[in-house]
Amino acid sequence: MAETQNNEWSNQGTGSVPPIIDTAQPSSPHKPNPKPGFIRKLLTILLSLCLGLFLVDAAFSLIDDSLILFFGLHSLSNLRGLTSFFAFLMTVGIYVVMGLTPMVPKRLFLPIPLFSLATMLAAFPFAIYCFNRIPQVAVGFSACQVVLGLLILNCSQGGLKIRWPLVPENRLGIRRFSWGNIFGFVLLNIFVLVPLVAPYLFLCASLAVDHYTAGFMALHPGGFTVEVRKYVRKDGKTIELFPMSHVADAGFYQQVSRTFPTNSIILTEGVTDVKNLLTNKLSYQRLANSLGLSEQKVKFKPIRGELVRADVDVDQFSPGTIDILNLFALTHAKGLNRETIQPLIHFSPSPQTLNQLFDDILRKRNQHLVEEIQSHLLLSDNIMVPWGVAHMPGIAKAILKMGFHLDETHKYTVIRFHIMGNQAKSTNP
Repeated sequence: MAETQNNEWSNQGTGSVPPIIDTAQPSSPHKPNPKPGFIRKLLTILLSLCLGLFLVDAAFSLIDDSLILFFGLHSLSNLRGLTSFFAFLMTVGIYVVMGLTPMVPKRLFLPIPLFSLATMLAAFPFAIYCFNRIPQVAVGFSACQVVLGLLILNCSQGGLKIRWPLVPENRLGIRRFSWGNIFGFVLLNIFVLVPLVAPYLFLCASLAVDHYTAGFMALHPGGFTVEVRKYVRKDGKTIELFPMSHVADAGFYQQVSRTFPTNSIILTEGVTDVKNLLTNKLSYQRLANSLGLSEQKVKFKPIRGELVRADVDVDQFSPGTIDILNLFALTHAKGLNRETIQPLIHFSPSPQTLNQLFDDILRKRNQHLVEEIQSHLLLSDNIMVPWGVAHMPGIAKAILKMGFHLDETHKYTVIRFHIMGNQAKSTNP
């Protein structure tokens, strides 16, 4: 038998070797992957809720803004406000979690907080220069939010599908913790985000002050300044507009008080309340004390010229305006406490009431002041008008229509930001 086996090997050819017997153990059956841990499950749920709230808020916002724009209806505004609030909280929370763990897929979720920040920042210029176009702008922002939400959902689900969880577990990163992720997140916020956003917000605030006061007030890194403007007419009559602030540095009031000529008539601001319709006296002393400033009615004491009150009485305001004034007078008098916060929370005036408030506080008083200016021009060649800066644009337009033209201007510093170390001095006329 051995000879027969040797012949078989010989027939296989020279150099052949006997067959190799496989002694390896049979492979064990494939073991399934372990189930995801608690943290990954929790993070999956939180990310899905964040994306879901973002989509729901986008849908409600688009519908609500469209109803407001095309039909003037606010029927969904309360529900939209509620969803927007929770969506914002969830977005902020996920943004913080994103900095704590690299498991959050930044490609999917970083656009959500960036979109919220971008729309908030972009809204400021529109509110300043295109306030009457805000409804159209809001619809545009809401439509962009819908598109972004659907794109994120498509990337997360691999298609526009609605199935829970909205963010599958396999979309999460592998590592739970990384010092590099935390340090990068902190450095990005401190050295990139804050340095970009803070100057932008200050620029928007400066533009808003300049726009809404027609240049009578300006915001600088060192503080607030106002521009006093002198208008003259061919007959020799002069009118000087002094933009005032209810609270300011004491030196500002002293400088302005010394500039009035002896032969001038000073038309002062100050609403009277003969019938005692206001439950509390309007006072800015609490605000002045908290800011380390002085109140106008305490420090503004002109030493030359004839003082003439040129304002209206409270009884000329609408009932809605009086109610609002009483609410804010109560807050000024007693501060923020349980008694004052509750009325403020429930304060929800209609657009008509707000329009009437604006008409009473500005237009009606400006009209009365212009009538006083016209009557006192018959008695004096020099009219001084130290009124609030918000009144100045309307008064200036009326003066120009009366045949006056701008002759000269002077700058005054109203409030200094001492923390900025600005040592600039006020300019005296």
